Amino acid sequence: MTIETIYVARHGYRMNWVTNEWNSVTGLPRDPPLADRGLTQAQELADYFLSLPENERPTILLSSPYYRCLQTAVPSAQKLGVPLYIEHGLSEWYSHAAPGTGLHPRPASATDLRQYFSEIDDSWQSIYYASRKGEDVSEVHDRVNELMRALVPYIEHKFGGQHRRVLLVSHAATVIALTRELLGDRELPLRVGCCTITELHRKPGEARVPAVWEASRLADGGHLKDGPGRDWGFQDITIRDGKVIDDAGQPGTENEVDDPIGLQINLLPREVAARI
Repeated sequence: MTIETIYVARHGYRMNWVTNEWNSVTGLPRDPPLADRGLTQAQELADYFLSLPENERPTILLSSPYYRCLQTAVPSAQKLGVPLYIEHGLSEWYSHAAPGTGLHPRPASATDLRQYFSEIDDSWQSIYYASRKGEDVSEVHDRVNELMRALVPYIEHKFGGQHRRVLLVSHAATVIALTRELLGDRELPLRVGCCTITELHRKPGEARVPAVWEASRLADGGHLKDGPGRDWGFQDITIRDGKVIDDAGQPGTENEVDDPIGLQINLLPREVAARI
């Protein structure tokens, strides 16, 4: 069996949008938890998936390793009784780090994050890592394109065709780029609110991954009682001299090595690598 449906959800409403007085539970910079509204949204997301007929529910869940995404993903994993895996390829998008300012943060491994969320299954090794030096707009699209070309056949191979429906939990920019790449339209105008759902279906008879999917819903928040909030699109980024402005790296990381990065081809079976 092949993967037929991909659900893509953005994380819930963040604490730092409510107050400047917040602490990073993991100790990672730029890793705020969800606000109360976001926690409610995460429950509503889970309730929505649970309300679907069993043959439409996701049976596997992969999340960005950021705390807010895991808080969003856990209720769905619990209520659906499905495994929760961490995939670094779904991580946040940062623009290029300004020269001399260090690297952007990277969350811990799945094993380390289990101390906060016991639902995490750390048997999954991330197959992609974004560069801590940051990405421009085209590069984040390239990242998710390469990720999905590998991820879909890898899930199909690793689990013996057990999963037809996948739920991915990520961030606004990553969700938009991923949706565009699967639909084959890098210019698709799309804004994504908190805990919205995008639903993509594979075109019949297609074995490839990018550009062979159709959308039945795009960034839909109809399952949220008080609406999504904080919608975001690439049109919101700040451009200077035709380029996305650089972001500051994290102080103290100037001498750290940006590794691993990119597709971890060594983790993929030969049969999967041949399909990419």
